[in-house]
Amino acid sequence: MKQVETSQRIWRQIPRGVWVLGGVSMLMDVSSEMIHSLLPLFMVTTLGASALAVGLIEGLAEATALVVKVFSGVLSDYLGRRKGLAVFGYALGALTKPLFALASGASVVLAARLIDRVGKGVRGAPRDALVADLVPPPLRGAAFGLRQALDTVGAFIGPLIAAGLMFWWDDDFRSVFWVAVLPGLLSVALLVAGLREPEARTVAGRRNPIRHESLRRLDRAYWWVVAVGAVFTLARFSEAFLVLRAQEGGLALAWVPLVMVAMNVVYAASAYPFGQLSDRMDHRTLLACGLGVLILADVVLAWSAAWPTVLAGVLFWGLHMGMTQGLLAAMVAATAPPDLRGTAFGVFNLVSGGAMLVASLLAGLLWDSLDSRVTFLAGAGFAVLAVLVLCVARPPVPPTDRAH
Repeated sequence: MKQVETSQRIWRQIPRGVWVLGGVSMLMDVSSEMIHSLLPLFMVTTLGASALAVGLIEGLAEATALVVKVFSGVLSDYLGRRKGLAVFGYALGALTKPLFALASGASVVLAARLIDRVGKGVRGAPRDALVADLVPPPLRGAAFGLRQALDTVGAFIGPLIAAGLMFWWDDDFRSVFWVAVLPGLLSVALLVAGLREPEARTVAGRRNPIRHESLRRLDRAYWWVVAVGAVFTLARFSEAFLVLRAQEGGLALAWVPLVMVAMNVVYAASAYPFGQLSDRMDHRTLLACGLGVLILADVVLAWSAAWPTVLAGVLFWGLHMGMTQGLLAAMVAATAPPDLRGTAFGVFNLVSGGAMLVASLLAGLLWDSLDSRVTFLAGAGFAVLAVLVLCVARPPVPPTDRAH
């Protein structure tokens, strides 16, 4: 009972701006996941693309988002303002949604995914830095967990709507993609009207955040987090391969998006509790537990393509996401100076973007040339490597918040 009361007290202390950012993320994820939960199937069954092409497009798209975060994060630090960049990024993402409905080939899908992910990259680092700016350090893990939980609510509502519309409209991919435009536009409207950015932070002489003397302030504890994040990302390739694995088991096209619904229900339900836990628990230990769950997910998915087995693997995958994604953001925030948080998130995501591209390309290559099971076993191998890195390479100093 006391633990429930404590949780409710922390919940009430989280600033309104974090709830707004979570709502914005939720609406955009409804829009994006209505498309992305169907996109691998659309590419393979309608456009005739290969699994390698899916992996290439997904890897390039996610890497593009993560690379762009560097520049948007640096710019938000330099300007001392973050909301404008976030609005531009969400607007760009919303305006690319019609391209998916109009796509006649894989090249159009690639262009749409890249532009969409540029928007995600522009908004990502400023949004994460905004959360850190709005919230005091003792609540930061809970705040990141809450924003991630709301984001993930959208990530399971989107596929659920997509599945219903696919069933109702007899597998009409393009009509579903057109409906996805609306929640994307609503997310932009909510951000413009609902979020008041904190007063401009002091930026002494408006220094360039990527000058040598500025980057030197990102010390060894921060770079340790970057290295761990990169190895972790190698173990977690694009979720498009979860959708393809479900299709291998003979699941009807209209029901395949429910795989992502199941994953994101678990993700949404676990993100906030584990975010709270990260404020009280050693970060390395919690991250290692999350990697252990990822290993279990990969092994289960490699075991069989039967839908009950795939469902179990997908649920474990969602749990590992809930345990680790908000945690990694909190670890970055804890090891970066407040006036360099945008840059810190950007650099972290740049390195993770390169790892995501390599992981998705390797997953697609293994899928096409060997077997889908090998793709998931390789992911488990990289997760084991990440656990070993955590055990052997200890952080230079205990992660502490630089605002103290």
